[in-house]
Amino acid sequence: MRAFNAELSKLFSLPGIWLAYLIGAIAPAAISALESMAQKEEILAGVSTRLSEVGYIGLALGVQGVIILGVLAVSSEYLTESSESGGGQQITTSLTVVSSRFHLLLAKACAVTVTSILLSVVAIMTTISATHFVLGEYTPAFEVSKLIGAVCYWTFTALLAFGITVLTRNGIIPLAVLIINTSVVSFSFLLSKVTKLALYLPDRVGIEMFMFTSDRFLTPFTGGLVMFAWVFVLFIVAAIVFHRRDVAA
Repeated sequence: MRAFNAELSKLFSLPGIWLAYLIGAIAPAAISALESMAQKEEILAGVSTRLSEVGYIGLALGVQGVIILGVLAVSSEYLTESSESGGGQQITTSLTVVSSRFHLLLAKACAVTVTSILLSVVAIMTTISATHFVLGEYTPAFEVSKLIGAVCYWTFTALLAFGITVLTRNGIIPLAVLIINTSVVSFSFLLSKVTKLALYLPDRVGIEMFMFTSDRFLTPFTGGLVMFAWVFVLFIVAAIVFHRRDVAA
């Protein structure tokens, strides 16, 4: 419990965490507001076909905040401190305080999980507010089961970013890949044109927890289990690599 509290405190002491929360709160709401404007025009024209997805689209595309959060939790450990502070890395101090590498990694993962859930709840609140503001009486009802699915999607995405950063020890690669994949072009969508196995990639099955897709083949619950399996396997691999790796290397 001490390790968890320490990691939680350490995470909230990072300046970048507030940027992550700001992006996480604004991005999905902004996307939902733009989508709601388009939907309102279609509603008034009598041709709306995607009203039920309004709001959820923002939650699917606006996960950059939790990606930053998951990356920061690990990459901050490998930043070289100033010469006045000895020029070392935080990871050395962390492993001195918590001798078990597995316990340290688990404490970090738990801290990321808690903060991601909190951020996803904030994002849901801002998204629903933005949707109501634009659509007014036309706002569709938000289903609790879908909102829970969105929370799981955000949390699992943060943990995927966390695990990848453990493997790379560098925040640039996971940030670039995951942000491009979630906001610019979906690699799973492109790969699905080559093989249907790409439909089992984590971002694809995760979205099925709260959004309806034309080629859906898993139930929301099954999609959640598959994404959790990805997170679990990645965490085990990351834990093994972290245990065997020379920190000073």
